[in-house]
Amino acid sequence: MAACGLTRDEALEMLRKGVSNLNLQRHCLATGAIMRSLARTRGADEDLWETTGLLHDLDYEETESTPEIHGLKTAERLEGLLPPECIDAIKAHNGENNGFARKTDFDRLLTAAECVTGLITATALVYPDRKLAPVEPRAVVKRMTKTGFARSVSREGIMECEKAGWSLDDFVALSLEAMKSISEDLGL
Repeated sequence: MAACGLTRDEALEMLRKGVSNLNLQRHCLATGAIMRSLARTRGADEDLWETTGLLHDLDYEETESTPEIHGLKTAERLEGLLPPECIDAIKAHNGENNGFARKTDFDRLLTAAECVTGLITATALVYPDRKLAPVEPRAVVKRMTKTGFARSVSREGIMECEKAGWSLDDFVALSLEAMKSISEDLGL
C-alpha cells in the first residue's frame, strides 16, 4: 500500500468537520483504533489503516437516507488524499447497499471493524457502569447469537473477519482491546 497523504490530526479535523453526531464520531474513532491494531498484526502501515477507519463514514450524515451512495461520496472526497486501496475499502464497507464488492482482506477487515464497534459498545452499555473496562471478549461473542440484541449491528459484516483469516474470538478480543485503549475518547 502507498503511504497515507493525511496526518492523523488532519483526518481527525476532517472527521470533526464532516460528522456532527458525537456517537458517529466515536464510532469512527473506535473503527480507527481497531484498524490500527489490525495493521500492527500484519506489519502494515498503521497510520494508513487507522486513517481509513477514521474516515470511512465521512459521508454518513449526508447519505443516511440514500444508502446506495454511502461510501461513494466519501471516496470522491478522499480521492488523491488516500491510496486507491483505502478508497476501495471505504466503498466496499457498504457493499451490500452500493454494489461495490469486497475483494481484499483490507476491505473485509474495515467492514468487520466498523460493524463490531456497535456490538462492543452495546455490550458495554448493559453493564452497570456502562464502561468497556469490565467487558470480556466472550461476553461480546455470546451476544453475536442474540438477534434481538444490538439489532442494527450486521453480524454478517463482523464475520468478514473470518474471510480475512481471523477467528471471531481473536478478532473480538483484538477489537475490544483496541477500543479499551481509547475508552475515554469513546465515553466508555
